[in-house]
Amino acid sequence: MRFEATKIPGVVVVEPDLLEDERGCFARVWCRREFAEHGLRAELAQCSISWNRQRGTLRGMHLQGAPHAEAKLVRVTRGAVFDVALDLRPDSPSFRRWFGCELSETNRRMLYIPEGLAHGFLTLAEATEVVYQISEFHRPEAARGVRWDDPAFAIGWPARPVVISERDRSYPDFEE
Repeated sequence: MRFEATKIPGVVVVEPDLLEDERGCFARVWCRREFAEHGLRAELAQCSISWNRQRGTLRGMHLQGAPHAEAKLVRVTRGAVFDVALDLRPDSPSFRRWFGCELSETNRRMLYIPEGLAHGFLTLAEATEVVYQISEFHRPEAARGVRWDDPAFAIGWPARPVVISERDRSYPDFEE
C-alpha cells in the first residue's frame, strides 16, 4: 500500500498495490502493521456500509466526541464520492480546514481520517456503496456534527446536494 499525506495532519490517502493478471487483480486494503508503521491508529472496532440510491446524496459532516472519538478508513466499493475530512481539533495547525478527494470503485483509493475530524461525502454516481472501517464502537450519545455548508469551513463541494437528511441540513452554525 502507498500512504500519501495531505495538507491536514493525520489525514492520509491510501492506495492499494494491485497484483494484476489474466483473472483480474488482488490487493490488500488493510494491514495493521503497515498502518501502525505509518503512525495511523490500527485498531478496528467495527465495519459499516452506506448504500446511497441517488447521485447527489450528501452524508455528513459527522464525528464522535471524546472520549469515544473514532478514526475511520473510508473506501468506495461501488460508484464514486467526493469525500471530505474537516479538522475540528482546536489545537491543530489546520483547525477548520478541510481536505477532499474523489474515492471510487475505479481508483480504489481510501481515505484515513483520524480522531477529532468530521467526515462527510457527496455521491457522484447512482447506487454508490461506501465501506467504513472504524476504530471505536458507535455511541449515539457521542454523535456530533457540523453543517455541510457552514461558511466557517467553506467546503468546496463539486455540486449542491439533491438528497440530504434533516439532521445534516439543520446543524447550527459552528461556534468555537
